[in-house]
Amino acid sequence: MKYALRLFTIMFVFLASASMAAQLPDFTELAEKSGQAVVNISTVKIVKNQRNMQQFFPKGPQGQHPFGDFFDQFERFFGEQGQGTPREQRSLGSGFIFSADGYIVTNNHVIEGADSIKVNLLGDRNGDRSYDAEVIGTDKETDLALLKITADKPLPYLTFGDSDALKVGQWVMAIGNPFGLDHTVTAGIVSAKGRTIGAGPYDNFIQTDASINPGNSGGPLIDLDGEVIGINTAIVASGQGIGFAIPSDLARQVIEQLKEYKSVKRGWLGVSIQNVDENSAKALGLEEASGALVSSVTVGDPAEKAGIKAGDVIVAVDGVSVADAGDLTRKIGDLLPGVKITLSVWRDGKTVTIPLVLGERSAEKVAQGRPGAPDNQGEDVLGLSVRPVAEAEAKALELDRAQGLLVVEVSEGSAAAQNDLSAGDVILEANGKAVNTVKALKDVIEGDGKEKGVVMLLVKRQGRNVFRTVPLS
Repeated sequence: MKYALRLFTIMFVFLASASMAAQLPDFTELAEKSGQAVVNISTVKIVKNQRNMQQFFPKGPQGQHPFGDFFDQFERFFGEQGQGTPREQRSLGSGFIFSADGYIVTNNHVIEGADSIKVNLLGDRNGDRSYDAEVIGTDKETDLALLKITADKPLPYLTFGDSDALKVGQWVMAIGNPFGLDHTVTAGIVSAKGRTIGAGPYDNFIQTDASINPGNSGGPLIDLDGEVIGINTAIVASGQGIGFAIPSDLARQVIEQLKEYKSVKRGWLGVSIQNVDENSAKALGLEEASGALVSSVTVGDPAEKAGIKAGDVIVAVDGVSVADAGDLTRKIGDLLPGVKITLSVWRDGKTVTIPLVLGERSAEKVAQGRPGAPDNQGEDVLGLSVRPVAEAEAKALELDRAQGLLVVEVSEGSAAAQNDLSAGDVILEANGKAVNTVKALKDVIEGDGKEKGVVMLLVKRQGRNVFRTVPLS
């Protein structure tokens, strides 16, 4: 009986293992076929070593070198003679061919600043399949780059798939050159979609547990149909099994523009926006915390011309719902300048539609430093010490005129402190009403604030308007 039971157990484990193995995909054919279009990208950057004599001497008590003037004059006099011998800085990355005539996708950070770029195809052992690459265009904001090589025959290539249709748990395969080991294949599943990792304004990454390491950057993330659904871009240095890829739907739009224009043109509203949290939604009368809250509008830009105001919540673009501030940024960035759109905006407890024509996105303004808070104290409200802004302070606080209430101090542990109010902030509005006196702020708190249980403050900070919401309970 014992022998029969043991035999049954062995057979059960064997059959269960066989059944599980039958359910796992076989990547051999996919790896062989797709790998033909994956390339190794090697770059060389010429770096000049600086022979800065000051580095060999200790600094003085004020952080200055005691012979700084002498060193400056020495380096100006000798010029290039003071420079060290130029050296080559090499790096490796991955990419893939997406057209038979030699267009290649990779990451911008793989080729940025390179003086020469070599593309090596699969099976290149003697340099006979190595090509000099031309940079067609780059886009730093999405970390994508388009290269071109010229071959004497059509090249194998991969096609883009639909990343929007990708599902969490779906099998994927990554091919690249981790640590210089060319054409390494790894497999895993899609761990998550829509990840924001702080890489830029268009964060919307696919997360996968397929092994991605340094050198994989720019390589393809491929589904079981052999289509590229992502471009491997980032890793978590302190973790394992966590890699991030740019969705193919975003990459395809960028690459098409780089191919046609050599740069990327994006739509522009001209607003500063932030997410709507639970307290803000309550203060605004929204049923759920979604949409993009407009904290300021740039004069002369499309939003201002169309009548968008600070305090509006953009809830949809051309009828498509806006989840949060990042979602709005991506939706507008996907559109070309000059396109006419319709925004659905939550204002004064109802939705209004506003048509406008998009401008073209330009470099963002550099944030100014926070002005220092004056020493004189104000009255206590909401755990804040506030007072009216003096005429002489307006310019330093980046205000057009003396208006609002200056936050002099924030009580530690107060609701205001917990909701990111800081000394030096200027409160311009409370629940949509201008507050230029402490009494005006208190009146809003006692009236509309108590009714809603929350006060939403429009705050001027570092030259920008932001909203901060303070619950009253």
